[in-house]
Amino acid sequence: MLLLALDTATPAVTVALHDGSSVVAASSQVDARRHGELLLPAVDRVLAEAGVRLDAVTGIVVGVGPGPYTGLRVGLMTADTFGLALGVPVHGLCTLDGLAYAAEVDGPFVVATDARRKEVYWARYADARTRVDDPAVDRPADIAEQIAGLPAVGAGALLYPDTFPDARAPENVSAAALASLAASKLAAGEELEPPRPLYLRRPDAQVPKNYKVVTPK
Repeated sequence: MLLLALDTATPAVTVALHDGSSVVAASSQVDARRHGELLLPAVDRVLAEAGVRLDAVTGIVVGVGPGPYTGLRVGLMTADTFGLALGVPVHGLCTLDGLAYAAEVDGPFVVATDARRKEVYWARYADARTRVDDPAVDRPADIAEQIAGLPAVGAGALLYPDTFPDARAPENVSAAALASLAASKLAAGEELEPPRPLYLRRPDAQVPKNYKVVTPK
């Protein structure tokens, strides 16, 4: 097994390579506006560090979000392209699950990432591998009662200390955690998610209403 994992659902552009036993190379850069520019060089860097060629990869793992439309589709389209070019399976994993897997928290906790518009993408976990409800997007104040007393990880938790007073690292997802979680699930015979984007709301960019249509004379 040689899994190439990547995620662009948060401001982190993150890539890792996993050989079925451990992560052999990883790269993460935080830049919310340069996912498309940074992703492929990061893949090249990880492959070079591991000393392998892209055609040695036996599977792709990609974070499916939730996350902003523009950044999220960069990773998903890249994963699909690699899968088609190499003829290997492409597996999806919830980005929040990757954050949870990397969290060093005992007992129930919350994962929350920044959804902008003063909202967070969030979900509750019984432990690092067990999500207890579907991801959602909400204003922090609207979920305060539901998550009261629970530790929280992720950039969304760090942004809103009134709602998440016990906020902890990691801030952004790492492909190393995604790859390790995927390898563990595959080894146990578990089925992963399809590589399809988890959009929880419409994209920020909208077609203007009542725009003027210009037609040739």
